[in-house]
Amino acid sequence: MKKLIPFILLAALGLQAQTKTVVAISHRGEHLHHPENTMPAFEEAVRVGADYFELDVRTTLDGKLVLMHDGTADRTTNGHGEIAKMSFDEVRALDAGNKMPDFAGVKVPTFDEALDYARGKINIYVDVKQVSAKDLVEHITAHGMQDHVVIYTGGRVAKELQELNPHLKLMPEARNAEFAQKVVDDLHPPVLAFDASDFKPDVIAVAVKAGAKIYVDRLGPADNPTTWQAAIDQGADGIQTDRPEELVRYLKEKGYRKR
Repeated sequence: MKKLIPFILLAALGLQAQTKTVVAISHRGEHLHHPENTMPAFEEAVRVGADYFELDVRTTLDGKLVLMHDGTADRTTNGHGEIAKMSFDEVRALDAGNKMPDFAGVKVPTFDEALDYARGKINIYVDVKQVSAKDLVEHITAHGMQDHVVIYTGGRVAKELQELNPHLKLMPEARNAEFAQKVVDDLHPPVLAFDASDFKPDVIAVAVKAGAKIYVDRLGPADNPTTWQAAIDQGADGIQTDRPEELVRYLKEKGYRKR
């Protein structure tokens, strides 16, 4: 019986080591091979098994919520001009797939379309570009997605969101240790967002002490297994990537995912 104790102890330690779960966040959907912030990009994020797809929300001149990273339509569509000065019909007439021949004719989605598609399939990382807290809350709750989003925002919008629906999961940017501590004191967010510039030991320590999850960007040259693992070793609970299929595979191989 005594000989079994070391084996049981090692097995227990092995199980403990595999209890950490790391979520994969697909940046703008899967946008290396699909037009960013479009339904095909989100569909691919689901197909490869990502836990979240990230999207950017803006408001048209007539108050519709649409998905576009930039303030203008120039880079990602065949059109020109500021989204905030265009009507929904004008935005909808744009070709969001014209930069990729296989996706010609793809439309700029509405926030509602993304929420409706995601329900029951995947979570959404909402990057607030230009939209009111009231509109965000109304659209998210109307689709029953309040428990399946994280909202990347800060300042006045974050406070308003918290007042309108304290159950929504806010995710402010950490920035630096002093700022992160102020955000923790003011908002008590369940998640803090990090990029390459603020993913540092003193800032990470603020999140750890507060019990906040740590979601970190690993984009561009940093989007590879070496830096994914380094981020996990430093405490990352989620990684935002441009390579969701590869990241999901890596997390599975290393035991950081159950599926």
